[in-house]
Amino acid sequence: MIRVVVADDQDLIRAGLRAIIEAEPDLEVVGEASQGLEAARLARTTEADVVLMDVQMPGTDGLDGIAAVAAARPETRVVMLTMYDVDDYVFRALKAGASGFLLKTTPPEQLAAAIRDVHEGQRIFAPSVTDRLVRTFVARPAAGPGTPEALQSLTERELEVFGAISRGLSNAEIGVELFLSEATVKTYVTRILAKLGLRDRVQAVILAYECGAVGPSPE
Repeated sequence: MIRVVVADDQDLIRAGLRAIIEAEPDLEVVGEASQGLEAARLARTTEADVVLMDVQMPGTDGLDGIAAVAAARPETRVVMLTMYDVDDYVFRALKAGASGFLLKTTPPEQLAAAIRDVHEGQRIFAPSVTDRLVRTFVARPAAGPGTPEALQSLTERELEVFGAISRGLSNAEIGVELFLSEATVKTYVTRILAKLGLRDRVQAVILAYECGAVGPSPE
């Protein structure tokens, strides 16, 4: 059974999310919170697997709630819930460790599937949120000459793989582009994440754009 805490300051939203979650045989709501610190406390006391966290709440908001949950129970994954896909919290929340973003208008079956995916270690994003992230990234300035300092621990081949990751290529696509087997690519990806102290490919993409390793896409 996947244990879920629902954090939202609106009673009606929490009740709706509870109804959706508890209609699934493998999901259960083990607590409800109206702000981030309360969600963190419940995550610890109920040993929750996933917290669904509203972005904007009075007191401790969703962004601070991510850090609070991480401190209280690091193994609990946090999915941010937002009413609008233009929320300015998206980028900072990903850096803070959110496992994804969903709109509150997400259909019930997709919400349940997302909870399962996050529990299994995947990252999930509403399509419109992904589109916003991509458009934010491609608007950043192009990289200057040379290797950014943050990436200087990587070998030349690892830099090639890192660049492909930052462009959103899958392991299979990277293998085709760089003439490597998919298993070899997977080894490179694991090594790169370890060297850079990153949790996953999402953080690798964020780092690439933060340090200017990837510039705007050509028109």
